[in-house]
Amino acid sequence: MDIRRILNNNAVISIKENQEVIIIGRGIAFNKRVGDDINEQLIDKIFTLENEDTMKKFKSLITNMPIDYMEISEKIIAYAKIKLGKKLNESIYIHLTDHIHFAIQRYKNNLPIKNGLLWEIRQLYKDEYEVGIEALNMVCEQFGVILPEDEAGFIALHIVNAELNEEMPIVKDMTKVMQEILTMVKYHFKVEFSENSLPFYRFITHLKFFAQRLVKGNHYDSPTDDGLYHVIQEKYPESHKCSQKIKKFIESSYTYELTDEEMIYLTIHIERVVKNNNG
Repeated sequence: MDIRRILNNNAVISIKENQEVIIIGRGIAFNKRVGDDINEQLIDKIFTLENEDTMKKFKSLITNMPIDYMEISEKIIAYAKIKLGKKLNESIYIHLTDHIHFAIQRYKNNLPIKNGLLWEIRQLYKDEYEVGIEALNMVCEQFGVILPEDEAGFIALHIVNAELNEEMPIVKDMTKVMQEILTMVKYHFKVEFSENSLPFYRFITHLKFFAQRLVKGNHYDSPTDDGLYHVIQEKYPESHKCSQKIKKFIESSYTYELTDEEMIYLTIHIERVVKNNNG
């Protein structure tokens, strides 16, 4: 491969298999010119970003970004992919790198930012939050900087954002909706959730995608079995009563009307998570 464009001493653009790629490596462009061969021994990472807009933003970010931040971001993302076993939208390379750089600069200038959703993030995105905690350890090891726990929450949101392929404001709105529903269930049944249980994990997963539909104004488009809806009402009367409360709250607060199909799934998940707590 040869150099098609130099972004900085540590990043160049090249062509691999007829596709534009960004190649990262310490000193990979030092004393080099466009057209020179790339020393493959210096390559740390090759980025192939399929989205043109993402590639453009990534080039802009790398041009003025010290390589240390690219390295720590790549390390965190690789760890997240292994721990979560999920595909992450490639935009996370931009957002996470930029966030970590900004967080460290704020720390050095004694300008910490509180994360108003930290409690919710710990509860709703437990696995992603644990990745965030490990990310803080990685940052400390590489930069000698001890970032506050709030940053683990912010990193977790970036990961959730990449999992769902959504923008950060939507993820924050989703988190708020999820927490409101959980609080209603908690007070209706006067229970504390067993947050490490499988029913709670399933309930959170269900709420995550429900909240995504709500925030984006999309409905679950599937034919409803009226017979099944009545069976669920009769079989789980208290959970259905709780679902009705949630439905009224959602309609008044978000002008979003739950379908019968959504009510069926919501009632079943509430029944399971409450039964698990009472069992």
